[in-house]
Amino acid sequence: MHSNGPRFHIVGVDRSLAPALQDRIDRKTKPLGALGRLETLALHLGLIQNRLNPSLRNPHLLVCAGDHGAARAGVSAYPQDVTWQMVENFLAGGAAINVLARQAGMSLVVADAGVNHEFGRRDALVDAKIGPGTASYLDGPAMSARQCELAMAQGADLTRRLAAGGCNVLGLGEMGIGNTASASLLTHCLTGLPLRECVGRGTGLDDQGLARKRELLSQALASWSERDEQALAVLARFGGFEIAMLTGAMLAAAEAGMIVLVDGFIVTSAVLVAHRLHPAVLDYCVFAHCSHEAGHRGQLEFLNVDPLLDLGLRLGEGTGAALAYPLLRAACALLEEMASFESARVSGRA
Repeated sequence: MHSNGPRFHIVGVDRSLAPALQDRIDRKTKPLGALGRLETLALHLGLIQNRLNPSLRNPHLLVCAGDHGAARAGVSAYPQDVTWQMVENFLAGGAAINVLARQAGMSLVVADAGVNHEFGRRDALVDAKIGPGTASYLDGPAMSARQCELAMAQGADLTRRLAAGGCNVLGLGEMGIGNTASASLLTHCLTGLPLRECVGRGTGLDDQGLARKRELLSQALASWSERDEQALAVLARFGGFEIAMLTGAMLAAAEAGMIVLVDGFIVTSAVLVAHRLHPAVLDYCVFAHCSHEAGHRGQLEFLNVDPLLDLGLRLGEGTGAALAYPLLRAACALLEEMASFESARVSGRA
């Protein structure tokens, strides 16, 4: 029997400021709606912060890493060792997310949620290890209920520490060989989308590899005899430590009134869990992009949200979130710095 996990108190955003925010946007020196999605983004950010001039402070990008027992069965084109090797790459500053976070002016935090490797004490790595990777969902639950709750609590605690340090915008990313397979199962179970539509090539499977991945995931579903549709039961059965940690992180961020900048397919699978637990979490989420991974568009359509970018990305790591962050900065700057028709003494609409 699953408990409800760590407790969160999440209040949906107060929309009473929306007319004043919209009026502020409409009075800027431009035709109505001429800045398109930047205008809706500015409105969203203002509502999250309940301010006419939202501001972004101490932005962080949290990348959670974990290994998956099912990866050893061949659901990925890469060996499991790549997880810890990529964490080392993050710590050395050489991965795509390091470059893009630097470019965006975001502080990068890397957390070991459950990598099958001992890193030892490292200043740049948050040790949140629940275990050396999950069990294989091909044989039973990936995690116990207790492990799932601990991973969520670790994510929540880390977010609260960042909030206490003045962070009010949190981008989320992940690393874990096999985690697109895990995200596919979560997506199927939590949205009802056909499994085939949820399963993609991940790190680059060929046609034969994709067929094997689909077959293995179908077997995993078939062996789930004691089906429990509760979100935490689904997460514990098929999830990863890093996905559970991300779920806790985003719930705590919403609880603190932070802006949650969501990356791609795997992070959105954590949103599906969080949304089932606390629907109001969605009010605080800005969806960075639509990834090229099969299933992500279906997730976004299920949640009825519009991503900011569509660049054909399928890397993960939080790269889409880092690329979208400058758009948030631009939206805030337009609200704060752009002249109104009145202040610029420009004739408005007739």
